Amino acid sequence: VGLDHEASEAAARDVPAAITFAVSPYAQDLPPALNAARAAGHEYLLSIPMEPAGRPLRDAGPQALLTNATRDQNAQDLDWALSRFAGYVGATSALGQLRGAQFTADDHAMAPVLATLAQRGLLYVDGQLGTGPLPQVWGRHIDLVLDDPEDAKNVDAQLAELVRIARERGSALGLAGAVRPVTVARIAAWAHGLAAQGVVLAPASALVLPPAKQP
Repeated sequence: VGLDHEASEAAARDVPAAITFAVSPYAQDLPPALNAARAAGHEYLLSIPMEPAGRPLRDAGPQALLTNATRDQNAQDLDWALSRFAGYVGATSALGQLRGAQFTADDHAMAPVLATLAQRGLLYVDGQLGTGPLPQVWGRHIDLVLDDPEDAKNVDAQLAELVRIARERGSALGLAGAVRPVTVARIAAWAHGLAAQGVVLAPASALVLPPAKQP
């Protein structure tokens, strides 16, 4: 959220408070969107721009962390992102439809990022599909992407799959890559029927796992 102010504020009003938002550091004039999110009870994460698969055809912006950048340059860009606004409980590699696949796959590049987040007491949600704990930080991978493609039929199917995964594993974390009216509407409608299915919504901070034990 954040880039489209009207859509971001509408999402804050329309979806349940337990849904966690991810906020772009590139957004301008963020206070109205953040105030709307806080007023509605949403926690939010900082979206850290990270090198996606397919670069340079796909671009995460001028402050993206890159696998071929120096450690100092990535540290500067990370500090820039972390300083853009306050109040986030953690960070994520998910930035719109980009999920930082190239950067997050590089353990050497990711290690100092996770160390910085851990030192600041921040959780981390990896935008890649996966299971199990992450090194250094309280966090987790996502279990599925809800809106790729973003038509209502697919979103409904993915939301149903999210419930199935939650029943099988005990919890599930889904990612909506963009704040679009159809996605917001389908999530809001789905959430109203969860109680009858014996499923409870929870914010991302309630779903993270402790850091992986070091060998």
